[in-house]
Amino acid sequence: MSAPNADAAAQRIYLPNIKHNSALLTVKFLSACLAGATAGILGLQNWLGFALFIASTLVTSACIYVINCKGRPAKYVPGGLWELVNPGQDNIFSFILTWTLFFGIVHVYD
Repeated sequence: MSAPNADAAAQRIYLPNIKHNSALLTVKFLSACLAGATAGILGLQNWLGFALFIASTLVTSACIYVINCKGRPAKYVPGGLWELVNPGQDNIFSFILTWTLFFGIVHVYD
């Protein structure tokens, strides 16, 4: 009776799936950095910058959901849909770092 659960766990450990999940994390990281650079260049402050981060996270998650996971994220990602939408601690810190960097570079004399 535990065969479906064991099969699903073995599928997540399968090396091509691990490489695919690593690529998904890279896409989410680059999306967060790009959103931070955009927020900094546009001069967004306070909640507007974080709203851009949330919007970019949702758009990136939707693209991954449709294109890579084909509507079944639990098959490809261990946490399922929640893991796709979860921005992750590293991504939010990368967003803030690039946001402040580009804001400081572009708007230094404002």
